[in-house]
Amino acid sequence: QYLAQVTFAFIMLSMIFMLVPRMNVAIKRLSEVLDEEISVKDKTKTQKLPKTFDLTFENVSFAYPDSEEAVLENINFSVKQGETIAVIGGTGSGKSTIAKLIPRFYDVSKGKIKLGGVDIRDLKQSELHNLIGYVPQKANLFSGNIRENINYGSSKNLSDEEIIEALKIAQAWDFVQKLPEDLNEKVSQGGKNFSGGQKQRLSIARAIASKAPILIFDDSFSALDYKTDAKLRAELAIKTKSQTKFIVAQRVTSIMQADKIIVLDGGKIVGIGIHGELLKNNEIYREIASSQLSDEEIETQIKDFEKQKTISKTQKNTKKAVSVSKKIAKKSLKKVISKKSKKGEK
Repeated sequence: QYLAQVTFAFIMLSMIFMLVPRMNVAIKRLSEVLDEEISVKDKTKTQKLPKTFDLTFENVSFAYPDSEEAVLENINFSVKQGETIAVIGGTGSGKSTIAKLIPRFYDVSKGKIKLGGVDIRDLKQSELHNLIGYVPQKANLFSGNIRENINYGSSKNLSDEEIIEALKIAQAWDFVQKLPEDLNEKVSQGGKNFSGGQKQRLSIARAIASKAPILIFDDSFSALDYKTDAKLRAELAIKTKSQTKFIVAQRVTSIMQADKIIVLDGGKIVGIGIHGELLKNNEIYREIASSQLSDEEIETQIKDFEKQKTISKTQKNTKKAVSVSKKIAKKSLKKVISKKSKKGEK
């Protein structure tokens, strides 16, 4: 027995010697993180939150720290509150970088990003973050249960009804209600007990439940099948009308209904418009679409766009004609009344 104890002690000692180098490496890495200077800071004097949340990029350029090469150059666009804006482009075009600049994960190198006319660098970061529901491509779930994960980041404790509503919009309630404990179902660290699509839907539900006026989806529909993607976008359009939706995507089908689509190439904007317009006039957008849609589908969608354009033009002309007719009728009526008044005086 004594020999066994001594042997065990030596085994433990050898294990400690093996672990010490690993511990030193871990401590060094932690120290590097803790010693890292925070580059994004609040100003000494900050402004109050604006009353409206229109978003504007003004001549924005950006390069990552310790890099001279610009990831984004001279980016200009505006989004009205409640609009859906989408960003698409090839790998490395700067799509996700634009999404990361809005909540100030990084500050712009040049130019300004304004929210309701106020430079976001003049706002408190904590207040800015409360205005944004951000969903990254890699879904972040925490150990706990589904209720706690959806509730995370909200300004108040959400009721079960509010959580279920958010899950329904995100197309997650169908699978959650089938789980043994539904909202109380355990979530392992990183959500390892859920599939990629399920994790994305739960992350999307969390952002929706926050009721933030700005929702950013950073390629967060990528793990969803086309049918679920379509249902989710339809629900978002109906249930989040007053909220601004900012969608970074690789799939054209995820952004076809957007109010405005920005096409990026090499960190520069090479096109802004709606789906049909860009299909017809933008070479890069059409190349992306061609890799995902058939030639027949593309031609049909261009024809549909042309038809809609003609209808809109006709309606506009009709409205103009009606307006002119009303003015003419109003003038004629005045003349008739004037003549009758003169006859009456005589």
